[in-house]
Amino acid sequence: MTLSTPWGAGLDADAPLPEYPRPQLVRDDWLNLNGRWQYAITPFEASDPLDVADPGQPPSAWDGAIVVPFSPETPLSGVGRHLGADETLWYRRTVEFEPGEGRVLLHFGAVDQTCRVSVNGVEVGGHTGGYLPFTLDVTEAMRGRTAHELVVAVRDVTDTSWLSRGKQSSKRGGIWYTPQSGIWQTVWLERVPHAAVERLVLTPHLFSGEIEVTVESTHSRENATVEVLDGGAVVATATMPVNAATRIRLPQPVRAWSPDDPHLYDVTVTLGEDRVRSYFGMRSFGVAKDAHGHPRLTLNGAPYLHVGLLDQGYWPDGGYTAPSDAALKYDVGLAKRLGYTMLRKHIKVEPLRWYHHCDRLGMLVWQDAVNGGGAYSPAVVTAPVIASPRLPDRWHRVFSRADARGRAHFETELVDMVEHLRSVPSLAMWVPFNEAWGQFDAARIAERVRELDPTRTIDHASGWHDQGAGDLRSLHVYFTKVRAPRRPDGRVLALTEYGGYSLPVEGHEWGSRVFGYRRYDTAGKLEAAFRELHERQIEPAITRGLAAVVYTQLSDVEDEVNGLVTYDRRVVKLPEDAVRAVNDGLRAAAGEGN
Repeated sequence: MTLSTPWGAGLDADAPLPEYPRPQLVRDDWLNLNGRWQYAITPFEASDPLDVADPGQPPSAWDGAIVVPFSPETPLSGVGRHLGADETLWYRRTVEFEPGEGRVLLHFGAVDQTCRVSVNGVEVGGHTGGYLPFTLDVTEAMRGRTAHELVVAVRDVTDTSWLSRGKQSSKRGGIWYTPQSGIWQTVWLERVPHAAVERLVLTPHLFSGEIEVTVESTHSRENATVEVLDGGAVVATATMPVNAATRIRLPQPVRAWSPDDPHLYDVTVTLGEDRVRSYFGMRSFGVAKDAHGHPRLTLNGAPYLHVGLLDQGYWPDGGYTAPSDAALKYDVGLAKRLGYTMLRKHIKVEPLRWYHHCDRLGMLVWQDAVNGGGAYSPAVVTAPVIASPRLPDRWHRVFSRADARGRAHFETELVDMVEHLRSVPSLAMWVPFNEAWGQFDAARIAERVRELDPTRTIDHASGWHDQGAGDLRSLHVYFTKVRAPRRPDGRVLALTEYGGYSLPVEGHEWGSRVFGYRRYDTAGKLEAAFRELHERQIEPAITRGLAAVVYTQLSDVEDEVNGLVTYDRRVVKLPEDAVRAVNDGLRAAAGEGN
């Protein structure tokens, strides 16, 4: 059955996702390139999965139109065709754009997995890694013209190499999903002055009442002027050198950001002729013991129970790509209405607008890194669901990480992800590894992440094969009762996946097969089981020290029907007030109350 979300059904294929895609570094002079491009798929043989440097000449004939930024495998792309590991996916479009003075930048939100880009027949660069943005300076390639041809060549080998692939699988089913390929986030052009702001790093220091600002630019030696606004009024200003962290003191009392009060300060930065807009939230994350001696996660210096949902960010009509900005906002808003305070973004890096909605609506984010590695051993990644062994992950071959180049590439991507998202106010936790999928040297990796970003907490190995590092003792429990371990180890106790209770809803299933950890045939039975699970197991565990919970999951995904909302986002399976009451009970058990 073909499922369509309410937003996909009304898609404007000529102007999908028209919003400015980078909410924390906004300019006015830009052009959205989403919409109809030409596409073709051609054979390409290479022994190296990264080899797309010489894909040959663009095809002389094109296969048809594709709607960017939807992958060709998805209905909203208008294509519905899978890209093989031995094929090249080509994109082409022409655009009218006057370069003007200064420089022209071509931005890609994400392209899965490896690509090369040319403008007016001149190769301008490329990128490897399907989950992070990249920017190309196309000034010289566009100089002297107003009409321009853009060509992108893409290879995607999915799970046939060690590249990061997430939950995409060439043998989809159960918890593994249909592969996506090609452009899946917004493409856009932007005019900037020669000396421009390239990046803003915004780090709140709540207890000293300061925001630390770094204005990064490789083309300027001028000072930047920064204004902080609250409710539209300027409350602080500073002049600072570029590429140097500078603290700005805010008027007292500082208004802290939290899910209950997601207050944000606005920022404007002027550097020569360049002017950008941004925002930040004043908050702090940490670990401290509560009145009973249990280690707890803290928000703004006080213990705070993280009541979360696993959120995979898949859509039946758009795959990795939400059909609209309103759809992204809907998921965050639904979780909020259900009484959740956190979303664990599972094995995916979202477009920046998703994090923007979490910032604005008040939703904590746990951010997973995207897994890679070779073919996973069921004995390592699946069998432990019955227990929680601790195999040493220096055994790289056992963990499907024998390839040194793959390990190095993962670390590079991990660093890039932290840098990409470090200024997001709502992001509270980094999760480098999940259930041993391509895990290696997790204790060392956790320390590297802490060195990069000491302002957030770390779940170094979510689920099993705990290496004793990070801030969490992280448990996944599906088939046994939830109990607090008798021997705490000083880290925060967190139930980072549990539940998975399933209910297929007729007319809203994606395929003929359904998957879930415990299946119910009516909404009433599901509601009763959901309430019983939390009242009899989760609440008592919280009183004994459990400090964070992540229920599986927000929405159905393909075969999985264990979401609180169907895959097409049309049916919420449980009454919203019933779920909210259960979550209120969890907070009461933690002594937080309403």
